[in-house]
Amino acid sequence: MRHQRSSATPAAAHLLQEDDLVTHDAPPASIPPALLTRRDPVAAIPARRTRDLLPRIPAPPYYPYVRLNDIPIDDTFAEAFGMRGARVIITARTLHWARTAALEMTGFATSVIACKCEAGIERELAPADTPDGRPGVSVLLFTMDSDSLPKRLVERVGQTVLTCPTTACFDGLPDAPDRILVGKPLRVFGDGFQGSKVIAGRRYWRIPVMEGEFLIDESFGKVKGVGGGNFLILADHDEAALEAAEAAVQAMRGMPGIILPFPGGIVRSGSKVGSRRYTNMIATTNDAFAPTLRAITNTALPDGVNAVLEIVLDGVDFTSIAAAMRAGITAACRPGVRTITAGNYGGKLGPHHFHLHRILSGDLTPLPPATPTPSPA
Repeated sequence: MRHQRSSATPAAAHLLQEDDLVTHDAPPASIPPALLTRRDPVAAIPARRTRDLLPRIPAPPYYPYVRLNDIPIDDTFAEAFGMRGARVIITARTLHWARTAALEMTGFATSVIACKCEAGIERELAPADTPDGRPGVSVLLFTMDSDSLPKRLVERVGQTVLTCPTTACFDGLPDAPDRILVGKPLRVFGDGFQGSKVIAGRRYWRIPVMEGEFLIDESFGKVKGVGGGNFLILADHDEAALEAAEAAVQAMRGMPGIILPFPGGIVRSGSKVGSRRYTNMIATTNDAFAPTLRAITNTALPDGVNAVLEIVLDGVDFTSIAAAMRAGITAACRPGVRTITAGNYGGKLGPHHFHLHRILSGDLTPLPPATPTPSPA
């Protein structure tokens, strides 16, 4: 389940078909020429059809190419929303135990719909990159609001990191001005035997445990993150879709500032907001992208698409997600893929819009907020 997995554009109007692709200029230098296929301009497209292909919100600057590895990239955007996030550095005697604690901490954290938070492993850290000189793993955790973030961190660190052999836990955003208390509420597990020490302006708590001591920062940094960056892979069959999605995940894994919170980084059961039949459901299957429902629903799938997989990204900022999406989409353009598109609500839900063509051109900066059109006098 996912809370923003609905496309606002029907396939007939917005998914680029073979005869609809038009290229007016040379491809940007930031994309290797071998990856691009130019198409000659088509001057005779009927006027109504041309209007149908236009985005439903004010368009960003025009980016000329629409194909990558001869696969059309839909001229659309992924719509994402604001979240609150923290970075947790888990260290241990060996990388095995640091990763074990990180995997436990990020379990059951795919979507805020039912998991209360979204979390994942950002990357592994060498001893030279951790506060205590031991192997480590960086974890990112996000919630929808500021009040939930400390609750989720205390729960998960207390139950999965404190309990894991040889671990210590450090703030991965020490320069963030907004602080939340994590080590301080956990210190009472020491039943009065705990102690603290201030080093270089940071207070650490030493909590006695049967193995020795658990060391943790008193407070952790909090940032305004972004949740719900996404793209969808539309393929001939499930094997091609999975191979493309796996390639995308491989390209994005370890990139700084982002996580892929779903199993293996891939979403099989994309969802739309609400339900057509059940009033108590927050989200239900994204029937517009379900191949088996093509004949009985308002499908968004072109002919020949028989499998769809989605990649969802959360990150500490817009640029980190945009960079990862660019790497992932490029890697996903493989044989058997028909097109790459993204999920949005026409710009009505989230303030962060990841325009696919813009990102693939190498422009990873967010667009300024749209200026409202003044009403006529």
